[in-house]
Amino acid sequence: MSQLLDERQQERPSEPAREYEPIQPERRWRDLGRRALAPLAALAALLAKFKALALALFKLKIFATSGSMLVSVAAYAWLWGWKFAVGFVALLFVHELGHVLELRRQGVPASAPLFIPFLGAVVGMKQMPANAWREARVALAGPILGSIAAIPFWIAGAALDSSLLTALAFTGFFLNLFNLVPVVPLDGGRAVAALSPLLWAVGLAMLVALVLVWHNPIGLVILLLGGFELWRRWRERKDPDKAAYYRVLPWQRAAVAVTYVGLAAALLVAMTETHVPRTF
Repeated sequence: MSQLLDERQQERPSEPAREYEPIQPERRWRDLGRRALAPLAALAALLAKFKALALALFKLKIFATSGSMLVSVAAYAWLWGWKFAVGFVALLFVHELGHVLELRRQGVPASAPLFIPFLGAVVGMKQMPANAWREARVALAGPILGSIAAIPFWIAGAALDSSLLTALAFTGFFLNLFNLVPVVPLDGGRAVAALSPLLWAVGLAMLVALVLVWHNPIGLVILLLGGFELWRRWRERKDPDKAAYYRVLPWQRAAVAVTYVGLAAALLVAMTETHVPRTF
């Protein structure tokens, strides 16, 4: 019986192999969803690339400097107009650039200038210069380069008979002369550290007189900072490490004194020559 069944199965023709997949119901909603999300995915990829670029730029501190410059221009333009504001911020930038260049020349890591409206600009240092002689060179580099930057405004103002350009030259000279007041945190206070600590007290007295005459709140802020810094340095005067920091050779002291006094005198003459009534 089993043999008969086997013979019948052998006689039955074999079924052909299937060459197709079973038909599945179409899911159109999934296709529509993918098509709708495709632009969003492309946008997300683009934003990811833009974020990487933005982070790279922020690491270079481009936005920190340029953004603070724009804010300062807007603040000064509110008082003096945008033309004067642009020139004034440019003069500030060159002044601070002098500090940056000298710091980096000495191998001291320094950040790009950060502008603070109505207070000027600051440069960040990860460490102090090696001694008071080098600190004085960093301090004087700003007023020297800043004063040089004001000269083209003076020349252009005289050539074009422009009160605006001449006023910018005067402001640049005044800005750098004011920074030579011998009190920290101004450049003059850092420069005279290579001469004599007694000059800090003279600078503090000068600043008190300026505040009483002008009633300027910015001068009051500098006065407070200068007072605290003077007190701190006076308390540390007997520290052996601090004493070594302020030990300066005679020729270095003479070089700082000649540069400091000569620059201040030149700026006074330049201010006299560029002083004009404000007519803009």
